[in-house]
Amino acid sequence: MTSYRIIMHIDMNAFFASVEQQNKPELRGKPIAVIGSAKRTVITTSSYEARAFGVKTGMTTWEARQKCPHIIFVVGDNRRYTWTSSQIIKLMMQFTPLVEVFSIDEAFLDVTGSMTLFTSPERISHLLKAQILHHFGITCSIGIAPNKLLAKLASDMQKPDGLTIIRPEEVARILDRVPAKDLCGVGSKTARQLALYGISTCGDLGRFPVEILRKRFGIIGERLSMMGKGMDDSQVIPAEDAEEVKSVGHSMTLEKDIDDRKEILKFLLQLSEMVGRRARRYNVWGKTITLSIRYADFDTWAGKQETLRHYINQSEDIYKAAVAILDSLVLMQPVRLLGVRLSNLRYESNQLPLFPEERKKAQLVNAMDEVNDKFGNFCVTFGSLLDEEKAKDKGSHVISPAWRPDGIRNVEVK
Repeated sequence: MTSYRIIMHIDMNAFFASVEQQNKPELRGKPIAVIGSAKRTVITTSSYEARAFGVKTGMTTWEARQKCPHIIFVVGDNRRYTWTSSQIIKLMMQFTPLVEVFSIDEAFLDVTGSMTLFTSPERISHLLKAQILHHFGITCSIGIAPNKLLAKLASDMQKPDGLTIIRPEEVARILDRVPAKDLCGVGSKTARQLALYGISTCGDLGRFPVEILRKRFGIIGERLSMMGKGMDDSQVIPAEDAEEVKSVGHSMTLEKDIDDRKEILKFLLQLSEMVGRRARRYNVWGKTITLSIRYADFDTWAGKQETLRHYINQSEDIYKAAVAILDSLVLMQPVRLLGVRLSNLRYESNQLPLFPEERKKAQLVNAMDEVNDKFGNFCVTFGSLLDEEKAKDKGSHVISPAWRPDGIRNVEVK
């Protein structure tokens, strides 16, 4: 047994694009970009062949075409990605029960207790890489280090199909030459602010007076100082030990900007049903509703939350609360994005209400949920949504960073 933790960070390489190339052999070796199904979409992932031309996540299709005229656009298959991710996570759990899903294509593993069986973290890495390649035909980059912060940093150092190890005695030397912006948690804005103090590398950050960092960044300043030293005592937390979810929400970018109230209400009803259905599935009730709106310029947000007197999880109640918030706002521009969130949660058993009318309503909603669970989203829905083209295919068009393969964070994707 080692005297320090052995943490691995596994990062699937160009995950969505790699899954597409494996599923469609004619795409292998070609520059491809995965996009959404909506008319107004951006690149979610590009293959390494496309990245060689400068195609990046977040680019519009027009920008990507300018960089790489012969790029191939592929509409993403989110169900396939979530299924593949779930299967890969099962492979990881053959080596340790301590697996923390960080996102759909990333996970942390604490393999400290697995050394007796597998001898070394390098052996686990090679076995895991071989199994993922054999079963799914895709590669991953793995970082190994004494903590999560350094393991994630290490996995980014060699891509694709890399394996990087940062040993305790190497930490100070490596951090001296690594840019501070490469640390997970240091965004571009923070990096620019650090640069004003002459801080460019992690080593600079670790040596900088913590008092000044604390004065400038508040409590985060102390955390930044520790990160610059490569210190991180956070644990790898498997799903069953994770904290309870604090909110349930959905948002969607609309295919066109809208300012007609009737159209906005249709989307609010759809979002409320998606939130309510997931809340009911996990017996979650909430009393705070948040409505988020992003305007057509995509830079301006409007939003407001309202706390109710009673806990709710019925779609109709969520919708009514969201509409009340909408009516209290003055929309300054056409709407590009809408979001509804239920928070201030409590968990309780799914008992039928006492009063007959409420019990009948709950039974009807439960029947709707059962049909939609079996046959797909919006097979049974509200009458006002029926004139929406292909209403049953409506759903979450993107995979949230909070996605997990099990539990309430397992958002259904299109």
